[in-house]
Amino acid sequence: MEENKNKEITREQIVRELEDELIMKSMRDINTFQCCDNELFLRGKDEYGKDFQVCFDAFNFLEWIDEEHISYIKNELIRYLKNK
Repeated sequence: MEENKNKEITREQIVRELEDELIMKSMRDINTFQCCDNELFLRGKDEYGKDFQVCFDAFNFLEWIDEEHISYIKNELIRYLKNK
């Protein structure tokens, strides 16, 4: 039984370490879009009203955000607005 307890503690520690590495932010009020030298920038306000900027690799962004993803985002937004 002691073995299982140690495994759970280890699992909890791993989860805590992963959570510590993840940066979770919320971008509100997007007000700037820029693309330069294969970098895509979105700027706005974070959840605390402070200026916040995200930089993406432009090529990688386009590889991931295709028409299927945009369609999915639109459908989820429509569903959200209907249920609001």
